[in-house]
Amino acid sequence: MMEEKFSFEDLQVYQKSLLFIDLVYSKTKLFPKEEIYNLTSQLRRASTSIALNIGEGAGGTTLEFVNFLRIARRSVNECIVCITIARTHKYVDAQSEKELRKHLADISKMLSGLVKSLKNKEQEVQHQNTKYKIPNTRNESVESGDAL
Repeated sequence: MMEEKFSFEDLQVYQKSLLFIDLVYSKTKLFPKEEIYNLTSQLRRASTSIALNIGEGAGGTTLEFVNFLRIARRSVNECIVCITIARTHKYVDAQSEKELRKHLADISKMLSGLVKSLKNKEQEVQHQNTKYKIPNTRNESVESGDAL
């Protein structure tokens, strides 16, 4: 049986965000139990928010999608802060911090690239729409041969 697939699932940034979530869950399992409702939860929610915003935004207009991608990028920043706190408190070692930051840098660049691509496509569509704009006949004189 063929599984239904949504177009955003093919986006590399979405796929990379899912891998990042898995990485965060594996790293946060090692955090102290007293952090379960604080830093562990916050980092997990922020990492999940990246993928959720990509999926949610993909269902709307281009402008809406761009806004959700910007929110996803803010979640990337939130993850950076959480990772910095985790490193400061020695919940992750330097290598883990570097690995997590590398993933986030890649995701951030991909989100920015997707935003730029969507904006360019939107501008092309707007240009095409103005190129073939139908004149407003209420305010313009009707030329011969155009009357019904």
